[in-house]
Amino acid sequence: MKYNEISHFSHPQHKLKFEYSEFPFKCDGCKEVGIGSCYKCTSFCDFDLHMHCAIPSPSISHPFYTKCSFQFLAQPPGDVPRYCNACEKDVTGFVYHCKGCGFDLHPCCAKLPMVLDDGEVKLFLHRKVSAPCHKCGRKGRSWSYRSACKKYNLHVACVREMLVENWHELYFGRGKGSTRKLETRIPSLKNTLQTPHQRGKGKKVKKCCEIAGLALQFVISAVLGDPTVLIAGVIGSLMSR
Repeated sequence: MKYNEISHFSHPQHKLKFEYSEFPFKCDGCKEVGIGSCYKCTSFCDFDLHMHCAIPSPSISHPFYTKCSFQFLAQPPGDVPRYCNACEKDVTGFVYHCKGCGFDLHPCCAKLPMVLDDGEVKLFLHRKVSAPCHKCGRKGRSWSYRSACKKYNLHVACVREMLVENWHELYFGRGKGSTRKLETRIPSLKNTLQTPHQRGKGKKVKKCCEIAGLALQFVISAVLGDPTVLIAGVIGSLMSR
């Protein structure tokens, strides 16, 4: 459910307003990167929350962990470092935690869609995939999105890494010349999905690249907490140039 304006326990001094951000931001709830739908401080405190962090479910279940019950916590439990069982990245803020098994999920990871489908490209979320990831070339590192044709596989962790590596460049480029920064960065992300035998010329290779690019668009959108046509469209328009 979406509200135009909310009060939030993590920022009680000001109201938070629903907005769309076309540039990356760091969520002040889970401490992870985001883009698109968010709640932002109306008093310009530079305070942002993912949708999933702003309006969390008190408890959730997940198809990958049928015996678990995850509770929403404002901070990781205990005093030892914890990591997300989906993307294998550190948990430093808001988290869904299962007390019984000790599993943890970032809010955006916990809410990753099981299927991403735009009518042309269909991607399925898997806990483990035997095929190597097109980004890192390794198997079984984290949850993965795999295409219906099984030709494209991307670790959730790798997509997040690609974004974090370039987060500052994208974020601080929001002024003059920001479009140019995005324009030069996004195509190189697309190229990571081309396997060595695909790198060449011809219509078949071009089509493979287009499908791979679409797959990447939707995985990026989902990992950033906003699997919408808007974000995929923004990225897609840059990739097509």
